Amino acid sequence: MCEMKHSNCNMKNPIHLVTMVTVLPVLLLLILAGFPASIHCASTSRPNVIFILADDYGFHDIGYHGSVIKTPWLDKLAAGGVKLENYYVQPICTPTRSQLMSGRYQIHTGLEHSIIWVAQPSCLPLENPTLADRLKDLGYATHAVGKWHLGFYKKACWPTRRGFDTFYGYYTGSEDYYSHMRGCFMPGDRHCAGFSEGYDLRDQEAPAYQDKGNYSTFLFAERAQRILESHDPKKPFFMYLPFQAVHGPLQVPEQYLQQYKDIKDKKRRVYAGMVTCMDEAIGNITRRLVQLGLWDNTVLIFSTDNGGQIAVGGNNWPLRGWKASLWEGGVHGVGFVHSPLIPKVKQGTVSTEMIHVSDWFPTIVAGIANGSVAGLPLDGFNVWDSISKGVPSPRTEILHNIDVLTTPDLESQPTFKSYLPRFNESGTYNTSIRAAIRMGDWKLITGQPGNSSWIPPPEAGIVPIHPVEPVGKHVWLFNIQEDPNERFDLSDSEPDIVKRMVARLQYYYSTMVPPFYPPGDPNANPKLHGGIWTNWE
Repeated sequence: MCEMKHSNCNMKNPIHLVTMVTVLPVLLLLILAGFPASIHCASTSRPNVIFILADDYGFHDIGYHGSVIKTPWLDKLAAGGVKLENYYVQPICTPTRSQLMSGRYQIHTGLEHSIIWVAQPSCLPLENPTLADRLKDLGYATHAVGKWHLGFYKKACWPTRRGFDTFYGYYTGSEDYYSHMRGCFMPGDRHCAGFSEGYDLRDQEAPAYQDKGNYSTFLFAERAQRILESHDPKKPFFMYLPFQAVHGPLQVPEQYLQQYKDIKDKKRRVYAGMVTCMDEAIGNITRRLVQLGLWDNTVLIFSTDNGGQIAVGGNNWPLRGWKASLWEGGVHGVGFVHSPLIPKVKQGTVSTEMIHVSDWFPTIVAGIANGSVAGLPLDGFNVWDSISKGVPSPRTEILHNIDVLTTPDLESQPTFKSYLPRFNESGTYNTSIRAAIRMGDWKLITGQPGNSSWIPPPEAGIVPIHPVEPVGKHVWLFNIQEDPNERFDLSDSEPDIVKRMVARLQYYYSTMVPPFYPPGDPNANPKLHGGIWTNWE
């Protein structure tokens, strides 16, 4: 399929992260200018897709958003691709991953509330085919390298049983980057008492003990390169690469800290090093794609899973709020697409079309892979023409979430039926429910949106702003087009718009499935399973 003119085109040894030079090579400039560096390749029938998901990566923390953090590879890839500047994800880990993999809003999978904690008997519902399932049906080789976080309490939930040919990485989240150990924590849950720590790094379905002590960003990048080296170029591949970086705990090899010695805030300094290490990893993978003759027929998608976590060094300035909040800082994500397959007239552009993480399922399957999503009850839209051609997005609204379990007087309610009366007899939505919706330029938030502060990066020297809301306030309305930083609440001056958007929330509420948020199970304790996190059913 591909004829390569480089003398090193058959090289099998991975390019190790620690040896990458700091000056970008001429090869990179050729890549990002759209030239495949003397590679002549006849395209396979379907493009390759590599989807890179950063964890807890802040909106401000990429170079092209004005950050002091060095991200040369991400900046160059974005500059030569299409930057997505009206792109939304979910405010926390599991919901974003569930919507990416299923194409469905979390209110339709029962994952409306929180994440899947390590001891919970829960996973992405098995009746939902995954993005990997569908691409495998289309003849793709499918690989997942990194953080799963969609449940593992029974083997049917494991990524190798959800459409992926190979898996290397974590079943859960928040592991130590070197030891790959994970403790048990679940808010308010007594079942974690007495739990031991567990090892959580898998190679296929077996614990990868041989990699204990090695930094996860290095491991994931090297495994991705090894997979690419052994790939049959006659077959398209889908590589899902959800990095552990830059989620806490804050850990990074010392060599990545030296360049940030001027950042006085320690958490921010370590976080910055973690970002640059991840950026370097993405660069090594990109160069390997080029050297192997795969780049010309590959679409690279980059996304964060949610807003940055201020408490562990991330930053979303100038957006309001952070991870776990329904403010823009929690849900307005960093994202871009880069591919030689995008028409040159659109390369190097910015898209302000509305795009949501649930759109990737139909966009990749139908828009990129030329498959079908007919018959699937998706909430996502195929936005490939919006990205690659600049046509208007078919998406005009986004349901950020409806979370009845966060409403204070409902936390003790045992059944979903208890939630239904939250619409009164007149059919008016009860705005004490935690929810948010975007319709066109307008965004409505109800209930408890999360921390509402504007927090600049520590190195900026700007004083944070912590607004004080009136007691009992539970409705906010913003024009995001005119006020992207959510400074001017218009809920009192635009009652008709509030009413219309509340009615739309009521519609979505009527389509919800019961939220599934079971208590932790003592049988999950790693001490019962040889010291590892694994299935217990």
